[in-house]
Amino acid sequence: MEIELATVEQAERVTELWVALAAEQTQYDSHVLAERNESVVADELTRHAVTDRLVVATADGDIVGFVMYTLDRGSYEMDVTQGVVENLYVVPKYRNEGVGGELLETAERRLDGLGADTVVLEAMAENLEARRFYRRHGYDSHRVQLEKPLENDNLSKEGE
Repeated sequence: MEIELATVEQAERVTELWVALAAEQTQYDSHVLAERNESVVADELTRHAVTDRLVVATADGDIVGFVMYTLDRGSYEMDVTQGVVENLYVVPKYRNEGVGGELLETAERRLDGLGADTVVLEAMAENLEARRFYRRHGYDSHRVQLEKPLENDNLSKEGE
C-alpha cells in the first residue's frame, strides 16, 4: 500500500471514486447528486492535486482510496486555524485494513504543516460506521447540524 500526493492525472480516477462515495452516502440521506456534480468535483479535485491537498492510497497501481483537505478560509475571524477534511473514501474491498486511518493521519500531518490548530470534518448522522471510525481517531462532536423537511410540515402551517 502506497500513500502519496495525487497527480493531476490521478484526479480523474479519484473523480470516479468521489462519485461512488456520493452515491454510497444516499443510503444515509445525503442530498448530494453524485453524477450531476461530477464535473464540478473533477475541477475541484484537479485544484486539490495542483495545490498538494489531495492524497491517494494505491495498491498494485490502482487507486483504492483518497482524502482531500484544505485550510478553512471562512469569512469569520476565529481563535484557531481549522484544517478541513473535505472527503475521505476507501474502496469497500480495502476497508478495515488501515487504509482510511493512514489517509486521515496523512491529511492531519499535512494540515499541521500548513498551520492548522484543529481538524474538522463531517459525517452523515446515520453513518454509524464512519462516526465510529472518526471517534477511534480522536474526533468528537463539536457542532451539530439539524435538518427539517418543510413539505407536509403541519407545525409550520399551524402558525400561519
